[in-house]
Amino acid sequence: MTRSRAQDPNACGVTAAIAVIDGKWKTLLLWLLESGPHRPGELRRRLPGLTEKVLTQTLREMETDGLVHREVHDVRPLKTVYSLTTFGRELSEALAPLSDWGHRRLEKLAEFEPVS
Repeated sequence: MTRSRAQDPNACGVTAAIAVIDGKWKTLLLWLLESGPHRPGELRRRLPGLTEKVLTQTLREMETDGLVHREVHDVRPLKTVYSLTTFGRELSEALAPLSDWGHRRLEKLAEFEPVS
């Protein structure tokens, strides 16, 4: 889905919301940032497989979308901290029922797995 489609005022609200969380890492980053501010290195350690380049790109997109706040502390070396904005917290709360549904789905799938 293109980001321009997500900004189309005639788009479905669900389409616009999914465009903001589309991608492999955004929901995981939202989940991690719910617990409080994190430095980029902490986020990378918590998400194996996430490269520094992709983390930076994803956080920038989330910042542009108003979901995260980037704070740079003027110390040497520079210290950058990311946290959820109020808008980001609202999205996280809106996703909670979807997360609950996903867990129920996984439980149902586990019930039907054949035992080896």
